Amino acid sequence: MKEVLCLVLGGGRGTRLNPLTKDRSKPAVPFSGKYRLVDIPISNSLHSGFNHIYVLTQFNSESLNKHIARTYKLDDFSQGFVEIMAAEQSMESADWFQGSADAVRRCLKHFNYPGIKYVLVLSGDQLYKMDFGRLLTFHNEKKSQITIACNPVKPELIRNFGIMHVDLKSKIKGFVEKPQDEKQVSQMSLTGESGNFYLASMGIYLFNKDVLIEILSNNKKTDFGREVIPDSFAFKDTYAYVHNGYWRDIGTIKAFYQESLRFTESMPPLDLFDEQWQFFTRPRYLPPAKIDRCSIEKTIVGEGSILCSCRIKHSVIGLRSRIEKSSRIEDSIIMGADFYQSMDDISGDEKKGIPSIGIGQNCLIRGAIIDKNARIGRGSKIVNKNKKESFESESYTIKDGIVIIPKNTVIAPGTVI
Repeated sequence: MKEVLCLVLGGGRGTRLNPLTKDRSKPAVPFSGKYRLVDIPISNSLHSGFNHIYVLTQFNSESLNKHIARTYKLDDFSQGFVEIMAAEQSMESADWFQGSADAVRRCLKHFNYPGIKYVLVLSGDQLYKMDFGRLLTFHNEKKSQITIACNPVKPELIRNFGIMHVDLKSKIKGFVEKPQDEKQVSQMSLTGESGNFYLASMGIYLFNKDVLIEILSNNKKTDFGREVIPDSFAFKDTYAYVHNGYWRDIGTIKAFYQESLRFTESMPPLDLFDEQWQFFTRPRYLPPAKIDRCSIEKTIVGEGSILCSCRIKHSVIGLRSRIEKSSRIEDSIIMGADFYQSMDDISGDEKKGIPSIGIGQNCLIRGAIIDKNARIGRGSKIVNKNKKESFESESYTIKDGIVIIPKNTVIAPGTVI
């Protein structure tokens, strides 16, 4: 296990998740009331016994850096670590990372330890539970030089993924990036109990370290998925490891919204209550949520929340959320707050006509994402009144019909969106 180094990619500008990534990187986006997306790959790595982990960061990294430093403090005797490796200028290059492969290439000199034999490259914006130890066993049994974790997908979903062509021994023979027509990949289909399916790359790559160094040293290509990996099939033994469990890339607003709300169901896609394979995150030592005369249905409520005489249905309520009386929230994600306001602060804001942090009285919020520290004035309605698919302004954004209120935004009382 100590021969494996895990690299969690901190992501680029995260434009598809904007405005949630306006002030933070994709892996730092809050998820399911208390976690951040980066907790997923790190938790999977630690449960798999892999505790040599670097998180490669570049854009809007301050929030992510704090979270990693405050959360993952491993025992000194384990010799493990979870550390940030930030983009840096050097005598060789003054540029930013140009892509996933370029980021790893530029950092090679920092983790070229003789004891490391394998490098596991992970994405920071995916949802799944996976034992990477099984991936390593498969890799060694096949005498693979590169192993790509793959997930079965239905034919109607292939245009969203890179599709692999494998032989009977799981060796990869070809690859098509996001095919727009099933005819392009008809020869790549496989047959299972529920019919035809295709193998989609999960963006999880296990390399022999010497192979990774050789590949990245011999070219200047910048992206693993589109360039480096497809070019390796002809001259490196590359195999597909099939992960049959739940896996989702949530790098878009629509995917993030839909998959987040799936965790409010009676049988969510991942069991967050599994004590044998839980997701780790920062311990904040917050008090339990306080709920007074509320109607709550299919909802996750984060620690430290204060809910008063409100109705909430099919929603996620994040840490330190305050929701005042007679407000109604449906099909929404409320990310909560980074801090509590004192009663003096709240009184002072009221005198100035400024809403306090949280959801004020008599508000209606439906089909929305309210980012942290937002102040929603009393009587506001955030319901996408005009049924727009997309729109952008200083105080809110609409993507795929979902209204997003950015972090720290103030919505005046009585506003209708």
